[in-house]
Order: sequence, then structure tokens, then C-alpha cells
Amino acid sequence: MAHEHLVIGIDLGGTNIRTAVVDRTGGIIAHDHRETLANEGPRAVISRMIEAARMVMAQAGVARCQVAEVGVGSPGPLDIEAGVALSPPNLPGWDRVPLRQLIEEGLGIPTTLENDANAAALGEHRFGAGRGVDHMIYVTVSTGIGGGLILGGELYHGATGMAGEIGHITILPHGPLCGCGNRGCLEALASGSAIARRAREIVAHGVPTRIADLAGGDLDLITARLVADAAREGDVEAEGILSEAMDYLGTGLASLVNLFNPQLVVIGGGLAHIGEWLFGPVRRAIKRRAFPAQAQAVRVVPAELGDHVGVLGAAAVAWCRLADQEERWETALRALKQAEEAYAKRQHQPPGIMGSAGGGVYRSIPWHG
Repeated sequence: MAHEHLVIGIDLGGTNIRTAVVDRTGGIIAHDHRETLANEGPRAVISRMIEAARMVMAQAGVARCQVAEVGVGSPGPLDIEAGVALSPPNLPGWDRVPLRQLIEEGLGIPTTLENDANAAALGEHRFGAGRGVDHMIYVTVSTGIGGGLILGGELYHGATGMAGEIGHITILPHGPLCGCGNRGCLEALASGSAIARRAREIVAHGVPTRIADLAGGDLDLITARLVADAAREGDVEAEGILSEAMDYLGTGLASLVNLFNPQLVVIGGGLAHIGEWLFGPVRRAIKRRAFPAQAQAVRVVPAELGDHVGVLGAAAVAWCRLADQEERWETALRALKQAEEAYAKRQHQPPGIMGSAGGGVYRSIPWHG
């Protein structure tokens, strides 16, 4: 049926909302990109999400009945089972917002909610660098560090749906304070924010570096991208900052490689664009710190979906939900067929629990009061 062949993915971020109609192969049929305007509160943001979904359906020329599912990738923390956004830090005023229900009611289409990093992991697994791989770790390295785990071909949620907080592995117990309140998290040592912070500290101490020149002496203009630019120009301090941060990243990933024995580590996010300044140290750290068998089995590769990873990840969430439903239907049909076959065999036997009266399996079990 036609409505089985399309889904809508909605990538909700603190700054932008990206929405698309997506087919089963990950092809984007229509796309919308608009500001979140999170300061206006949840009601206004959800209205924009619904409006965007209607817009892409109109652009694609598809009716509501042709869309089987909506997948939403949202910042956490979330209650996945209830479909509730609990209190995302970059969405002010959101406190136990029933996001799934509100989108579903607004569009009249079944909706599934997932953590945005987990959704991105699913997107890369279904449509990107992880196609055909059963065991994969996805890491996004940007302002912060997040990720998701694909184990046995499926997204791993853990006991409470919070698995995959890769950025909050403790690397240095007495290291710099992380935004989560802990010290020495991977995010506090290897994220874009951490790199920029370390560069500002060096410039503030008067260390001669090209970083200060590129920032025009303004500490507020120092970013991880600027540090990478200085490193490309041969600046020793910038090279040292990146090397140290990426060694921390590789150390954290080596622990995950030892723990989960993946075939693939996929790295995305804004910092992945610095290329070998990231991938070289990470690969060397994994080779040095992981057990040889695990280190030899894993490949570390860049993500493939780029700016579309969020919206394609949300679409992948929808497709996975539909696949689960199809599998449950097939299981139920197999069980029904087996029951019918068993009933047919008993037609020539003395009456028992299945009875001998006609009419099908559901009417063949007598009630013994």
C-alpha cells in the first residue's frame, strides 16, 4: 500500500527544526529548515514542528494517509516509553512535555520519539556509514559529545532508556568540571567547547600562538574551528591542544571498543570536519589502548549523512518502529497458522480441548465452567 512507503522525520534542536518526507531507502523527497525559537516555549515550538510537517507533505504532494509514521529526534532527557520530554537543557520551559502525543494529535499520524543522538546513530546505521554492520558505536563530537550504540543490529537503550551517554565517561577523575556536574568527563576534555576553553586559557596566559592572531586578541572569538585553522598553519600550541583532546577522545573510545567489541566506530558532528587532526590520534589511541583483537576488528570512519543526519535519523526511528510492527504481525500470523493447522489435524480425532465443531480456531475451544 502507498502509505507504507513514506515517513516524516523531525529533528528538533535548540536552534533549528529540520523536517523531511523520507522514503524507505533514505531518499529525501521534501525538506524544511526553520528556527526553533525555543525561548517562545513548548507550545509555540510544537506548533512550528506540526506546521513544518504539513509543509513538507504539501511540497512532496503526499496526503496524510500516505505517511505511515512520524519519527521525532529530540534532545534529552526523555521518557521514551511515555513519549515525554522531561527537561531538555537547551529547550527552556520544557518540563514533562508529552511531545509524542502532541505531535500525533496535531498531525493525525502515529509518532515515535527518540533521543537525538540515538536517532543519529540509527540514521548512520540504516542509511549511512554503518549500513550492513551489526555492531557499531556512533559518536558525535561538536559543542558537546554524544552518541548511540548499535548492538546486534539494534539500538541499545539500556534499563531506563538512557544508554549511550558517551560524553560522560569519566577520563580524569579530578579533571575540569563538566556541564553535567561531574569532573573529567570526555565531553569536558575533548569536545569543541573543551578545545576552545583550553585555547583561551593559553592565550590568556600570554603564550605566543597564532590562535590569538586569528581571534584578533578577542578571547570570545576563539572556537575549536579557529584552533584547527591555527594548527593547519603549523602553530605548535594549536597542534598540542588538538593532539591532547583527540588522545582523550581515543582513550574513551578504546574503552568502548574493549567493552562492546564493535566492527565500526562512526564519528560525526562539527569537529569531524577537521579530518585527520581528529581521526589520526583517535585511531592511534585505540590501537595503543584497546586489546589487540578488538583493535584489529574495528574501523574508525567519518559519518556520511552530514547535515541530514538528524532528520534521516528521525526517519530511521520511524522505519524501525514500522519494521517492529511488521515483525510482530508476522509472528502473530505464524502463530495463527500453526494453531489452524493443529486444529485441522484434530478434526479426525475424538473431541478434546480443541473440540470437533467447525468454525475456526477461535470458536473451537469449549468453556468448561
